[in-house]
Amino acid sequence: MRGLALVGFGYGVISAADAAVKWVMPEIGPAAALVWRGAIGALLVFCFSRGRGLIPVNRRLLAVRSLLHCCISVTWYFAWSLGVSLADSYAVASAAPLLMTLMAIPLLGEKVGWRRWTSTGVGFCGVLFMLQPGGELWRWESAMLLVAVAAMALTRIWTRVLTRTDQPNTIAFWLLLTHVPVGLLLLPFPGLWPASGPPPLLPSTVGLLALIGFGIANGVAQMLFARGFALAPISAIAPFEYTPLLWGIGIGYLIWGEVPAWTTLGGAAVVIGAGLYNVHRERVRRAAERAAGRV
Repeated sequence: MRGLALVGFGYGVISAADAAVKWVMPEIGPAAALVWRGAIGALLVFCFSRGRGLIPVNRRLLAVRSLLHCCISVTWYFAWSLGVSLADSYAVASAAPLLMTLMAIPLLGEKVGWRRWTSTGVGFCGVLFMLQPGGELWRWESAMLLVAVAAMALTRIWTRVLTRTDQPNTIAFWLLLTHVPVGLLLLPFPGLWPASGPPPLLPSTVGLLALIGFGIANGVAQMLFARGFALAPISAIAPFEYTPLLWGIGIGYLIWGEVPAWTTLGGAAVVIGAGLYNVHRERVRRAAERAAGRV
């Protein structure tokens, strides 16, 4: 329960961070956002841990996961800079738990029965419904986000693997620190600049405050995720992957007046229903295994 509480709180924090960076995106662009996120977030984790216990054990997996997460982050920022709403991007991200269910089979050795295979198939039908021709999400940015969601599901699995060898602060620190050099490498590309030209060295006062809050929130969220994934199983955590959609709908409406299309909400409802059924079946299976072990 403590792990689930940490993960649930982490998704609320990261949703607020996403809103902050989306709001300041027209001023700084995706590449600079990557640098700011990494610099402030890594500094926060370093201060919180007092520089102790940050030497990684599983260095190769930690490095690969951190680099992949940078690609995911810049994809999300780029989509937001092109006008994709928070709720729409989170609706596409609702496919992550279904992908986590599939990836947990080869990576974690979990078993999936025919019922969960069926519900997972139904869930992907919900994704196709959201992405149908003529719908609000029928745009190339949605395909780009869907690839990022698949990568995000993989990093969630790897987080679970890394917690067997490394501390939560270690995982969060190196993930965030990697954002700095990757963001600097991407700065020369005009496609990742704001519309006004190269990003400024220092944004406006309001923009700077938003970026500081964004970086701090990311540092806090990554520490919460790392600790929560260490305490709770993937199957129990999966439903919390859907809570950002609720956050995104509320925040997007309050700040930008964004209202998702009915196709987006309808498809997301199917995906969420399939994901929750998968969680139910996993609990039934584990209860049966425990009962058989007691016989």
